[in-house]
Amino acid sequence: MSDSDESAVMVELNDAPPDLTDETDDVDVVEDSKKNTKYDNNDGVEDTDEKPSDTVEQVKGDAFASQIVSIGTEDDMHAFTFHKDRWNDILSRVPVGWKVAVVSVVGAFRTGKSFLLSLFLRYLYALEKSQRLKKSYEEEEEEEQQKEKAWYEQFKSLGKDGFEWKAGSERNTTGIWMWSHPFFLDTDEGEPLAVLLVDTQGMFDHETTMALTASIFGLSTLLSSYQIYNVDKRIQEDNLQQLALFTEYARTAMGQKDRECKPFQKIEFLVRDWQHFDDDDEDYDEMEKSMEEYLNSVLAERDAADLKDTREQIHTCFADVSCYALCHPGFAVTKKKYNGDVSALEKMFLVLLDRYCKRVFDRTKLQPKQIYDRELTAVELGSYIQAYADVFVSGSKFPTAATLLAATASANNSNAITLAMAEYEDRMDLIAGPKCTNFVRPEELKEEHRSCQARAMQVFQSVATFGNRKSIDEAYDKLTLQIEKSWETYDSLNNGRNPLLGFETWLVPMAMAFVAYILRWLTDMTCSPYSQMCKASSEVLSHTYAVVFCFMAILAATKMKQIQELSSRVMKALEIFFDAKHKKKD
Repeated sequence: MSDSDESAVMVELNDAPPDLTDETDDVDVVEDSKKNTKYDNNDGVEDTDEKPSDTVEQVKGDAFASQIVSIGTEDDMHAFTFHKDRWNDILSRVPVGWKVAVVSVVGAFRTGKSFLLSLFLRYLYALEKSQRLKKSYEEEEEEEQQKEKAWYEQFKSLGKDGFEWKAGSERNTTGIWMWSHPFFLDTDEGEPLAVLLVDTQGMFDHETTMALTASIFGLSTLLSSYQIYNVDKRIQEDNLQQLALFTEYARTAMGQKDRECKPFQKIEFLVRDWQHFDDDDEDYDEMEKSMEEYLNSVLAERDAADLKDTREQIHTCFADVSCYALCHPGFAVTKKKYNGDVSALEKMFLVLLDRYCKRVFDRTKLQPKQIYDRELTAVELGSYIQAYADVFVSGSKFPTAATLLAATASANNSNAITLAMAEYEDRMDLIAGPKCTNFVRPEELKEEHRSCQARAMQVFQSVATFGNRKSIDEAYDKLTLQIEKSWETYDSLNNGRNPLLGFETWLVPMAMAFVAYILRWLTDMTCSPYSQMCKASSEVLSHTYAVVFCFMAILAATKMKQIQELSSRVMKALEIFFDAKHKKKD
């Protein structure tokens, strides 16, 4: 696969909100208003699909599945390519300061991950719609009509306008993909949360090496706050061993002293095609209880050393381990001609799916992405993932724990500097920023600078708590230099508002004219009127102050605005003078 932008599969629907396009293998998809045209890596047209029929309801908007990590280059078929511009474009859509949750799905290939994510998209768009506070009359009427319908009853077909899915035995998704539209979940209490959906390349597809599979799983885990491990029919021992293997570096990256600290938040085993639900059983609460019991039995402590270590590894790496199960969606889904018709899905599957969506996206339970117990905003998450992605230079080389540790420390220090500078500049902007108009006495401004700098350093020290002392000290020195540069800017802006600034331009010529006038007056008063020398001196001095006054009159006429500013400065200067005099008396 090419490492250029053409190697990423992106779907853009002009009239559809989210392209429910999962990802296509080594294919770029561009959809115009009339048809979809697919291109391979050589930019040759592979085939053309007609625009979906009107019976296929599409989600509204212009969102699409964007490939943020592609696999393979011309030189290395197993290399990682992180598309920073696409990653940043998605994060830029999250409001400043909002926390971010990332829900990802991983698992073996051809187990329905992309199909599940397309259903997630439908649920989230329906949830967003229900959260709107302002609705037009038509929307209210439509909502009233759909009031009695579940979200999965409000559309006829999944179509192909989301994460791309298809039946068959060949792999469909390569690399890591993210939906370009963040979903915003509101709550009656607490701050809102932005949610991002991530799809990953299926594991064990006979084409991907174990090291590359571990890298894909590892980066997805580093990215996620809620990771869904998609397994088929049951949780087998090899599923646990693979999970333990792929997360091994996380425990070692923490260091032996931090063994109690769990680097990842949540892993949930989603058992697909679970065969142990009775067809006539409608007690879904009891079903979910049986899922918890099943997970407890799977993860129960074993006597054998290798089995015991596997379970200990999982519990050491994840703060929360849970399980859910979905029955088979219906055999119609397994047919190649299946086009996403919702009516073909089993009723029990839809009910369980509905309960699962509410479980995953419950705002009271869904947590923002955390790294070392710190909840991250979109900007902070971007710094961390960029640092992690950089260490996956090649999928054939699994990054060492030390490398990941350094990347985490570097990203953490970078975020600490950003937050500290924001603290300093926010305060200084109020005192002497570009929008300020009042002049602050230099000694007072200097004192405010020291106070703001101290507060910024406190913010830095509260965040920069990870990594070796040397890297933290280097970041501290970098912050100090940035603050000093900002201080010079604020000091310069404040000096520009000094009411006494530029007085020398007027005082020097005025002083010369005044001295010339006094000398002429003294000459006229003391010299004999018959002295030619006195007359010549008097004329020279008279011409001197006359020329100066004329020059100043001309200058004043051409710079009336500056004269007004000067008058204002004079008034402010007098205010400062009398204010200082008053303070001395007190």
